[in-house]
Amino acid sequence: MITASILTIFGLALFEIISSADNAIVNAEVLETMSPKGRRWFLIYGILFAVFVIRGLLPWVIIYATNPQLGFIGALTATFSNDPIVAESIHQSAPILMAGGGVFLVFLFFHWLFLEKKTYGLVGEAFFHRQGVWFFAVVSAILAAVVWEALKVDPMMAFGAVVGSTAFFITHGFKENAEKAEKDLLHGASNKSDLSKILYLEVIDATFSIDGVLGAFAFTLSVPLILIGNGIGALVLRKLTISNVENVKKYIFLKNGAMYSIFFLGVIMLLHAFHYDLPEWVSPVVTFATVGYFFLKSHYHLKAQNI
Repeated sequence: MITASILTIFGLALFEIISSADNAIVNAEVLETMSPKGRRWFLIYGILFAVFVIRGLLPWVIIYATNPQLGFIGALTATFSNDPIVAESIHQSAPILMAGGGVFLVFLFFHWLFLEKKTYGLVGEAFFHRQGVWFFAVVSAILAAVVWEALKVDPMMAFGAVVGSTAFFITHGFKENAEKAEKDLLHGASNKSDLSKILYLEVIDATFSIDGVLGAFAFTLSVPLILIGNGIGALVLRKLTISNVENVKKYIFLKNGAMYSIFFLGVIMLLHAFHYDLPEWVSPVVTFATVGYFFLKSHYHLKAQNI
């Protein structure tokens, strides 16, 4: 039990780091335009907000949304409770959450595969990128298939899948606006105070944190473990943002690793939704293996360039 929890925490931390690396790079570019005092504020108070408010509160909000009968305070304390009724309530609502989160993550992967600019890391990525017009057809077919199968099990699970797709398109719109805001913030940085930049960065970070929080439920339904794992990941990411982001940029295939991890976790969540029970170690091991492969691929690429 302790070993599984430790493995889950490290898997969550790695997933948080790798899935937010792109945002950290842009943040670092904005931070370069700020004073040393402003950077310290972002590192200290930004961490408190990102870890304890966003990554701490959002999982409990999700648990509450899928278990409204517990009440908000009940959802807050549910994962600490030994009450079998509470445990059964969370267990029964898990397929709704898993269906929604799984659809969200799978959509996120296919959006990257079909539409986003990337450094091609595997054979076939260039082909799919050239077929970008098919993105909406593919995700629509996936949603239709998931909903059709979910209706045979539980209409609420089908509704969860639809909510997951809705959440994807809503957050996608926010992300596009956030990316534009980051570019405006970077190019027009001299016109803004350090405080305004910090507030912008926190809002943008909150927008991009949703992927990591939803993906965390593929590892565990335990909110305390999610808080610890995502918190460690956010702390490491802030440190990289401040001091070592140039080295992160050199590992050009890490984004690929993040997106394939997101795809695998999305599939795992969908399997859980349809009651295909997988061991707890599967999600962290798959994440370590996927990220490790693309990390080594980036490392060998760097080594070849140096030669």
